[in-house]
Amino acid sequence: MKIIQALILGLVQGLTEFLPVSSSGHLILIRKVFGFESESFGLTFDIAVHLATLVAVFIVLKKEIAALIKRPFQKLTLLLIIATIPAALVGVFFDDYIEEMSSSGGFLGVAFLVTAILLIFAERRKKNGGKKALSDLGLFGSLAIGATQAVAIMPGISRSGSTFAAGTYTGLKKEAALKFSFLMSIPVILGSVVLGVKDIVETSQDVDWLCLLAGMLSAGISGYIAIKFMLDFFKRKKLYVFAIYLIILGVFVILDQLVFHKFFGTFLIWTY
Repeated sequence: MKIIQALILGLVQGLTEFLPVSSSGHLILIRKVFGFESESFGLTFDIAVHLATLVAVFIVLKKEIAALIKRPFQKLTLLLIIATIPAALVGVFFDDYIEEMSSSGGFLGVAFLVTAILLIFAERRKKNGGKKALSDLGLFGSLAIGATQAVAIMPGISRSGSTFAAGTYTGLKKEAALKFSFLMSIPVILGSVVLGVKDIVETSQDVDWLCLLAGMLSAGISGYIAIKFMLDFFKRKKLYVFAIYLIILGVFVILDQLVFHKFFGTFLIWTY
């Protein structure tokens, strides 16, 4: 049974990390609704599935990443560093508060609705068609996109969705905005892995290797599929389908928080 949970958690992590629906929000939702205790797998499992999604990014965007490795001192590298700074600062100074929000799920319904609104605005902006390539992105634009990534640390607000929306508002072409969003995920995921390894070293943890491998395999494959899907999806389809899905999900969570109290006992900061 635990292996099945590991496979499901890995699948959800891989898919929702790159679909504009919030991976952290969905993991909280699964834990609350189905009684999955993702923490029971330990911090090692969490790091392992994040590492698997990072591998998926490297495989899909191998040409872009190889170009960065060959010429590390280039404008795109600087832009990615600048875009990462806001999220790094939020992670360092508000880690405990974010952990508290994740545990309670009190902001989850509202955050899903915020992500839906961001996607609707991004789709409306996408209709007008940005004209900038990544080479045209400026320092202020990268900082603005990075600021939305920092906000997306809140569970329920999609990192990929918010950074894509911000990218379109800076005037980037939709493919360029999406690729920059995926490239931005590399230092963020890598940073969480490094910090997590530090915590593991400081605290001895038992590792269920079978569950670990199952989760990694599930997260890696689903993450690869999600990235490929999104790169193709944005060329032909509209974001409204994800926005509608998140509105339904957000309303469901808020109704449970305020009325039914079956899965959630907290709405925003109020506990019932």
